[in-house]
Amino acid sequence: MTAPAADPKPSILLVDDEPYILELMRAGLGGEFEIETAASAEEAALLTGTRQYDVIICDQIMPGQNGLEFLMRSAELQPSTRRIMMTGYINPELLSRAVPLAGLAACVLKPAHPDELKRVIRAALAKK
Repeated sequence: MTAPAADPKPSILLVDDEPYILELMRAGLGGEFEIETAASAEEAALLTGTRQYDVIICDQIMPGQNGLEFLMRSAELQPSTRRIMMTGYINPELLSRAVPLAGLAACVLKPAHPDELKRVIRAALAKK
């Protein structure tokens, strides 16, 4: 008798223009989640065009398209995906607009500890 297949790991797309942040998050989250990374919103848009993700975590301030613009567009393309914005700068006005505009599950202050990110991701997935 074969053992039942394990549930697949939730798929996470991490978007940040800082390579070391992507590597830290990949290392901290990889055991529990299936991780893909993108170094820009444009690269992330290509990935979201080919596959559905359970959660997208995106930095707000990046060259080119910013995180909020990308997350708003991803909400249209992948409405069931949970979206989390990361930012190094807390701007209450931005946050008050971002949550409803992009349908954010959470906003996390950078740099976030992997344990905090895991908690936020689990909470976002529980809202499905």
